[in-house]
Amino acid sequence: MAASPSTEPRPNGIVTLLTDFGLGDAYVAAVKGAVLSVAPSARLVDVTHLAPPQDVHHGAFVLGQAWRAFPPGTAHLVVVDPGVGTARRPLLLVGEGHSFVGPDNGLFTYVLWPRLMPRQPDRKPFSPFSAPVPEGFAAYVLDQPGYWRQPVSATFHARDVFGPVAAHLVAGVRSEQLGTPTDRVTALSVPRAEWEGDVLEGLVLHADTYGNLLTNVPADAVAGRTVEVTVAWRTIRGVGRTYAEREGLTALVGSNGFLEIAAAMGSAARELGVGVGAAVRVQRQ
Repeated sequence: MAASPSTEPRPNGIVTLLTDFGLGDAYVAAVKGAVLSVAPSARLVDVTHLAPPQDVHHGAFVLGQAWRAFPPGTAHLVVVDPGVGTARRPLLLVGEGHSFVGPDNGLFTYVLWPRLMPRQPDRKPFSPFSAPVPEGFAAYVLDQPGYWRQPVSATFHARDVFGPVAAHLVAGVRSEQLGTPTDRVTALSVPRAEWEGDVLEGLVLHADTYGNLLTNVPADAVAGRTVEVTVAWRTIRGVGRTYAEREGLTALVGSNGFLEIAAAMGSAARELGVGVGAAVRVQRQ
């Protein structure tokens, strides 16, 4: 479906960049140059270029944590693209006053989650699937080469397709001019954590720079309850408020509104020897 007046963003000139390109090559600079060649007054903000190579889920999660901090009208350029040059679709997603440009490979999962995330017990966690574009959003397959950098390299769509499209967005080009509407988007299967009796089975979604383990257990699942949290056969009694209020491992509700496992002045990921996908068990007492 095409964007309605309520979903079409009014550009503010900001373009965020999130990639797995690293900092040792010319790739990031080339993408920025492509954006600025179209929109010289664009304000470029680096989210990160240190996503693990080809780790689409990591990129999706970081985007999901970052995008709401920016004002409406921001265009988010997101490229972790192991399928560059293949049949995977180049996509523009718009909604909630923001635009998202990148490959249709699941990178926009946490922008749309949990809207498009019904419980999917038969799907392997983080596996891709085709989902309907939820209400309040619109999506477009980028198929208008007049808005691309020419010639287009089969291996560098960030520079030649996605960067220029993001630049045209902040320059005021409307979404429907850049592509053909689509009612499907690729998402990654993210299990919901739900109570079954006195037990909630969750999992780790992300290990951050500090080794904190961010889970899919929402704050309201543990708020006001006396619980035990078990990860890697280690049990933590109770849920704290801060990282430093107790020694050793602690469970707390982080700034994203979900349960985290942390280690005071240390790394929970290293201490427990676990990472993304690890099981988290919450037991009501």
